[in-house]
Amino acid sequence: MKLYTLLEGLKTALPDREISGVTDDTRKIRQDMVFACIKGSKYDGHDAAKAMLEQGAAAVIAEHDLGLGDRQIIVPNTRKAYGDLCAAWYGHPEREMRFVGVTGTNGKTTTATLVKEMLKKAGEKVGLIGTVQYEIGDEILPSPNTTPLTDAYFALLRKMADAGVQTVVMEVSSFGLEQHRIGPTHFDTAVFTNLTQDHLDVHGTMENYYLAKRMLFDICDYAVINGNDDYGKRLFGETACEKITYGIRQQAADRFDAMADDIVLRTEGTKFTLHLHGEALPMSMRMTGMFNVSNAVAAIAVGRRLGVPMNVMTELLLDYTGVRGRCEVIPTALDFTVICDYAHTPDALEKTLASLRECTVGRLIAVFGCGGNRDAAKRPKMARAAAQYADFVMVTSDNPRDEDPLAIIQDILAGLTDSGVPYQTEPDRAEAIYLAMKYAKTGDVVVLAGKGHEDYQIIAGGVHLHMDERELVADAAKRIFAEKV
Repeated sequence: MKLYTLLEGLKTALPDREISGVTDDTRKIRQDMVFACIKGSKYDGHDAAKAMLEQGAAAVIAEHDLGLGDRQIIVPNTRKAYGDLCAAWYGHPEREMRFVGVTGTNGKTTTATLVKEMLKKAGEKVGLIGTVQYEIGDEILPSPNTTPLTDAYFALLRKMADAGVQTVVMEVSSFGLEQHRIGPTHFDTAVFTNLTQDHLDVHGTMENYYLAKRMLFDICDYAVINGNDDYGKRLFGETACEKITYGIRQQAADRFDAMADDIVLRTEGTKFTLHLHGEALPMSMRMTGMFNVSNAVAAIAVGRRLGVPMNVMTELLLDYTGVRGRCEVIPTALDFTVICDYAHTPDALEKTLASLRECTVGRLIAVFGCGGNRDAAKRPKMARAAAQYADFVMVTSDNPRDEDPLAIIQDILAGLTDSGVPYQTEPDRAEAIYLAMKYAKTGDVVVLAGKGHEDYQIIAGGVHLHMDERELVADAAKRIFAEKV
């Protein structure tokens, strides 16, 4: 690709020439590449600009004068410029497909996956970008980041466009937005699910976190916004695009454009009435949980916007069992229910347990921990959320990373010790699951919160140990059956 084609409007005194690629990674520099100097939390690419030119880079993109003459191209924001460069390098695949973006703290994965499944059932070839996995039609790819890094994102879009994908449904993270990973991508439809405490170790304040999420609604044509959420109400007033509200009727005065009421929750599924565009439609789905009702209503509102027939969406909900690790029932031959859920924030844990409380015949048993090297302030809040709804709490490890698992547990216990709810601590997650299941009786529900779809545990040094809770539950069930013999 020629330099002038790549730069698309960026001014340079360099003569036009053939370019071999673009990168922001000093380890990937090759002859005749363009290097983007990006300042991160630990490293500033500007410091390597001169060395990159010496190693053969054709030019560097910088935010200030580095004294490198006409081989430096100065821009206001190198992250944004890098997104534009990557889009151009891959031939602007973002212009060849329709995009649906889902953002928020909780509910992104289920909402995005439901929209993808609805479009697929309607006959479209769909791409999915999200926390659990990436998909190109029926091809499944690993997901190292919810929103891929910039170069990987546009390489993936190029592959999707070349494969004939018509619509890309993606979870859009606050990091992806704030770091301009998605470049000039424009969205037909964007969904805001909610905003609760998470990632404050990075964003610092809830205001910064909200402002990062809000960026998505400056680059979309149509917004579907959760009217039950306080930040959603604020966003609705601040968004200039065409927009509607969705939600669950919590009080008689609630009036959302897409709304659910008359909700009946069961561990084996859910029934509710959907109010949409003046119609009242009876709905049934195999997923359970009040939060999944909200996710389903959001997905239906998006599907209606995209032209998916209502019968296709209702049939999908009747058949769809849910996303791996999102209120997933793990089958056992025991007389109680084990559910695995990704809930790893105070709000998500509270909503999960509140929903399951409504459909639990016996006792509700919560097993959870908190991640290391992450916002420590939410640890006692997680405990208080568990104590509010659970009859028994087992505090264990999540992904301790570089922190002492016992120290994390102590932080959690600050929210449990005065709650009056019986609890136990066991840092070994496999043993904690076994003990919780051994404690369970007929009609109880055991909720394993925090890991969800993850099949690993991250310990010190970033080491990933294999840990799949489905396997842990199976092993625990075998031990329990053996003990009964």
